[in-house]
Amino acid sequence: MGDLPKGEFSAVTLHNNMLEQVFGSGASELLLHSYRRSFNGFAAKLTNEEAEKLADMEGVVSVFQSQKKELHTVRSWDFVGFFEHSRRTVLESDIIVAVLDTGIWPESESFDDKEFGPPPKKWNGSCQKSSNFTCNHKIIGARYYQAKGDYPLEDLQSPRDSVGHGSHTASIAAGAVVSKESLYGFRAGTVRGGVPSACIAVYKICWYDGCYDEDILAAFDDAIADGVDIISLSVGGFFASEYFSDSIAIGAFHSMKNGILTSNSAGNDGPYYASVVNISPWSLSVGASTIDKKFQTMVKLGNGKVFKGTSINTFDLKGKFYPLIWGADAPKYSSSESRVCLPGSLNETLVKGKIVLCDYLDFMEGPLQAGAVGAIIRDDGFKDFAYTFMLPASVLGLTDGSDILHYINTTKKAEAAILRSTEEKDELAPYVASFSSRGPNILSLDILKPDITAPGVDILAAWSEATTVTGVINDKRIVPYNIISGTSMSCPHATAVAAYVKSFHPTWSPSAIKSALMTTGTNTIFAVGESYIWLLTNICFATAWPMSPKTNTDLEFAYGSGLINPSSAIDPGLVYDAGEIDYIKFLCGQGYTSKQLRLVTGDNKTGCTKATNGSALDLNYPTFALVVSLSGDDTYFSRDFHRTVTNVGSPVSTYNAIINAPKELDIKVKPNVLSFKSIGEKKSFVVTVAVKVGLPTVSGTLVWDDGVHKVRSPVVAF
Repeated sequence: MGDLPKGEFSAVTLHNNMLEQVFGSGASELLLHSYRRSFNGFAAKLTNEEAEKLADMEGVVSVFQSQKKELHTVRSWDFVGFFEHSRRTVLESDIIVAVLDTGIWPESESFDDKEFGPPPKKWNGSCQKSSNFTCNHKIIGARYYQAKGDYPLEDLQSPRDSVGHGSHTASIAAGAVVSKESLYGFRAGTVRGGVPSACIAVYKICWYDGCYDEDILAAFDDAIADGVDIISLSVGGFFASEYFSDSIAIGAFHSMKNGILTSNSAGNDGPYYASVVNISPWSLSVGASTIDKKFQTMVKLGNGKVFKGTSINTFDLKGKFYPLIWGADAPKYSSSESRVCLPGSLNETLVKGKIVLCDYLDFMEGPLQAGAVGAIIRDDGFKDFAYTFMLPASVLGLTDGSDILHYINTTKKAEAAILRSTEEKDELAPYVASFSSRGPNILSLDILKPDITAPGVDILAAWSEATTVTGVINDKRIVPYNIISGTSMSCPHATAVAAYVKSFHPTWSPSAIKSALMTTGTNTIFAVGESYIWLLTNICFATAWPMSPKTNTDLEFAYGSGLINPSSAIDPGLVYDAGEIDYIKFLCGQGYTSKQLRLVTGDNKTGCTKATNGSALDLNYPTFALVVSLSGDDTYFSRDFHRTVTNVGSPVSTYNAIINAPKELDIKVKPNVLSFKSIGEKKSFVVTVAVKVGLPTVSGTLVWDDGVHKVRSPVVAF
């Protein structure tokens, strides 16, 4: 996907001509979509052999097969210190947040446009005509994309959200202030987005069967040309892809060129090592953390024993006891299927009116179909976030579940009660959720990912009334607000903070905004990891304190630069700025050719030379990652990092370098004092990091301190 050609041109004609050069007449039928508003490219139906022929043509950057991506599925704002009456600017109403997701439910109170004026003058988008959708002064634009024309039967062929995910993420980022909302009484209070005065532009790229690359690129193409300020994308692949074979990285690169920051979810494949996706250095990758409230659902047995489970149980059985049976004891065909309570596997006669013990975690459609009153699920997974089920249910660990099975097997008339959930104080919050994808960044090990962490667990936000609480058809609960978890929820939190910063600093570049979020995040002081294997362990840290390495065993690979801090992000003091040329140097160092880069940038002068062949170590990034070589007999491994900061704080100021690091990690800064005389002045320095070879992950921090601002960067050696 390259830059647009200079001067007037017809994208469709150009792309058809390219196809005809390879395939002859009639090739136009292969063309699915032409990208022509913000960058140059197209999607077409090709065989593998045809794709190889096209890839060899002059002027082609890359050809890659379209892949399906997945969705990375209110107290949160108060919890991070971003209150309803926090300092605001009138320019917030001029901010346009683009949400690339499953669409939006326009009737939600979160998207009411009372007190909103006409769209900002810079808006160049439109509201795609649809019989069941109308934009307003809050939702100023809406489009939907399905290049193949294969619309799932469950979906609505319009920007309207029939899944719920898009409405949820949009309201977290920029939903209006709505009082007295909850999910059946849970999380009751005022629901609001981070920038409630901002406008929303909707780009529906995801459907029931997923999100496809050709549609993602089409949405980026339009959003950039439409004049949005921030792009929020809670979507990702199943693994990290090479930069120019990844539709999200390509779209984010072009948005960066046009002054637009792309905020991405880090992925939901944690706590596994190197599972983070959306890792391009020109975009923001956001991990998910908890807030200080958690859900518990108590299970009582007839023998008086009580177990604490996890779920969001909206049903109230009034404490009544019901007969209890193990799924394996009620097979319709096979006990191996009934023990996990799959739909159609349970004997209705044996299960009806009872509570079922199940050995598999899903929405519990099987017990509901069989007439069960409730379900107890024994599962060996993490319990740091709560699921919602189609009937009264609670999730217990294997030990508690085995105790319940023993009770069933040793009691003539086993019975149990499932109570309605309660909201409890989580004393360990905030900590990174178990599902949040971890680093390191497998494509560019020298660039630390994820970048930042934000609330993403048990978040209440707007929902589509075209679906149910669980999204399963047999669930009868239709709600305007729902509680779900995922890095999909943390991403729009960070999006909102980026939009908030931009409302104060409209001329700042994407990297400057990103730097402001990262260098003001709540971070660890210093740490030495136990070993690589401990990267699979859940982590936590104490409220109002830096992330403790004693409880955050994954260190920066889980939380990046730390938890977002909106109130500090608008005044970071210094920023690590970077532009297109900096990323070009980075890409040259990553092995991309001059030809590839010229086609992407549209600049014939762009190329990879000795001067531009940059190391990832020297990309002007707000973090420092040192990959330690284990070869040779050297006791210590050392590298230099070159950085430049721009003064955005006090015009006349002096910053001192403060190093916090364990004895195993040696960090030196030269010069260690930076003096500024004006806003916008730049100062460069070199950070030398040395670490003893053979150690596990070690981390520390570099803080530039002028007595008012603390510009904090993590330093990680692994």
